[in-house]
Amino acid sequence: MDLKPFFVKPGSKLKLEDFKTGGKEFFEEGKKQGLEDLKKNISEIDRLQEILYAEHKQRLLIIFQAMDTAGKDGVTRSVFEGVNPQGVKVVSFKAPTSTELEHDYLWRVHARVPAKGEIVVFNRSHYEDVLVVRVHELVEKKVWKRRYRHINEFERMLADEGVTLVKCFLHISPDTQKERLMDRINTPEKQWKFNPGDIEERKYWPDYMAAYEDMLNETSTDWAPWYVVPSDHNWIRNLVVSSIISKSLKDLNLQYPAPVENIEQYREKLI
Repeated sequence: MDLKPFFVKPGSKLKLEDFKTGGKEFFEEGKKQGLEDLKKNISEIDRLQEILYAEHKQRLLIIFQAMDTAGKDGVTRSVFEGVNPQGVKVVSFKAPTSTELEHDYLWRVHARVPAKGEIVVFNRSHYEDVLVVRVHELVEKKVWKRRYRHINEFERMLADEGVTLVKCFLHISPDTQKERLMDRINTPEKQWKFNPGDIEERKYWPDYMAAYEDMLNETSTDWAPWYVVPSDHNWIRNLVVSSIISKSLKDLNLQYPAPVENIEQYREKLI
């Protein structure tokens, strides 16, 4: 799958409005074939994750940022369906606790990055500190602006230490969000997901789009690039993300560890 349409070239100055939220134009073969390709990707991710875990040398950090209802939980469930849970962790960053507020804003994040052999998924991340805090003016402009440099340097350090970073902005339209919020209100099994605060946040949509646009332009780097994933349709979102993750794992050139020396001799010792 060609991932170039979704890739944010480091140093570029993109306009978020140029990225479509639907994405069907990239999949002329249609949904049926897309779902088949998704199954293949999931199987490949499962295979490669096992080698990553066994090799115990490299690490993969996946970051999902998005407006509410874009599908951070859904894409995680889909892409890692059947993958050994021993090697995958999901971290959801909520509002900082009082203890976390006593430290720098990256302190709680650094503690949750993957160990050797692990895949860790960040459902929201340190990028909240250039998004929510900006939109709601929780800190001064000079504070959140210098955080772009902090984040780039932090991620460069992680990359230097063997962490591969995959960053996906799940891009939806305001109309799609409205439909999904309405679905949460109308469907009893989904009502637990509904938060009245999501309605209030919709009022800040243009401010959030400006913040996301700057985030993508300022922090898509050679060592930690961003992808803008069309997310109005779940199957397209899942297919694109799974393709990105599968490619990232393949690029690691993973290898099983060498067996113990002269392993064949142990056949005769089994009772």
